[in-house]
Amino acid sequence: MKIAAIIPVKTFSNAKTRLDLPPKKIEDLCKVMLEEILHTISISPQIDKIIIVTKEEKAKEIGKKFNAIVLIDEKEESVNSAVAIADKYLLENNYDASIVFPQDIPYIKTQDIDFMLNYKTPPNFAIIIPSRRFDGTNALVRMPIDLMNTHYNEDSYKIHMNTAKEHTLNVAMVFVKRIMLDVDNSEDLKFLLEQNEKPHIVEKIKKILEIN
Repeated sequence: MKIAAIIPVKTFSNAKTRLDLPPKKIEDLCKVMLEEILHTISISPQIDKIIIVTKEEKAKEIGKKFNAIVLIDEKEESVNSAVAIADKYLLENNYDASIVFPQDIPYIKTQDIDFMLNYKTPPNFAIIIPSRRFDGTNALVRMPIDLMNTHYNEDSYKIHMNTAKEHTLNVAMVFVKRIMLDVDNSEDLKFLLEQNEKPHIVEKIKKILEIN
């Protein structure tokens, strides 16, 4: 089974506006988080290829370091349109399944991916990991690639659950703490730093934020 990870990456200057940080710090934070998730996914034996969908030049450079395929998203309309770009590529290149990850879950580990994929039930299935607040979707696995359209930025967790059930009986809701920890606002960032799941990432983020 060929599985690809899809990571839509918004232009850093337009990302994470709810963090209320200077643009340079947001850019540095985005780079650290993206590098960490790409590193983790790149060493996962479960994932055959990483697809980054972006028009951010720095994200393209980071992606190349991890042998990711970079697809250009010139319009940057939404996460859903970015995923659709990746879906088209994966269908044309005979991939069986995909996992959509956000770029802001730096605590993810390879064993989290293994645990999540234990719930796969071919030939068709969906696996959904919610965000910590149970409003967003922090991992979405689909087999086949075009099992269903995505619905990010729309209370996506509930909609993805309901939409998946319309297309397959094999729908799993999985809780993985490290994947559920994303960074949308300053409260999320504070909570992330308190967990200390990856001390080296905590130190990098604290350095960016100039926290002792």
